Amino acid sequence: MKVLIINGSPHATGNTARALAEMQKIFTEEGVEVVTARVGSMDVRGCIGCGRCSQLGRCVFDDVVNELAPKFQEADGLVVASPVYYGSANATLIATLDRLFYSSSFDKTMKVGAAVSVARRGGLTATWDELNKYFGISGMPIATGQYWNGVHGAAPGEAEKDLEGLQQMRTLARNMVFLMRGVALARESYGIPTREPFERTNFVR
Repeated sequence: MKVLIINGSPHATGNTARALAEMQKIFTEEGVEVVTARVGSMDVRGCIGCGRCSQLGRCVFDDVVNELAPKFQEADGLVVASPVYYGSANATLIATLDRLFYSSSFDKTMKVGAAVSVARRGGLTATWDELNKYFGISGMPIATGQYWNGVHGAAPGEAEKDLEGLQQMRTLARNMVFLMRGVALARESYGIPTREPFERTNFVR
């Protein structure tokens, strides 16, 4: 089993990193290989809808997005985590995910996804919902924990005091491992669900 973690925080040792470290501890205990990328401090531009990725097989902007694509393809699961800015995820993370999901042509069906949000106080669930949409549109089962996947903390180190939040991260990691293993067993026995040809129906003709 392999998990790719994408940390959308610009802070290498911030509260988002602390939340993810709690998950990584469980992954390691369970024998899951972890690859981590922190994109929050990178210069990542947003998608411009040029459509060149359909011709090139990668994004036309050759940056971390194209580096992440093969790692995502190899992974059994994906964790995306972000601090909350104005009730939303870090804009750099969103730019990364928009381009990563759109420009990569491999089948993401049944890779397990998990979203994590970190905030001083509010905006956790709105950010969590925002991040889950990438999994939902891609046929990826969404891992949950014992509550909505979030940790509270503003100043560096404050996440350490959110005992419930850290417990939530451990529960989420264990549930994610369970789902990935279940998918692997089901794939061996039954394959993945048959996908019909996509019926693209525009609302304006």
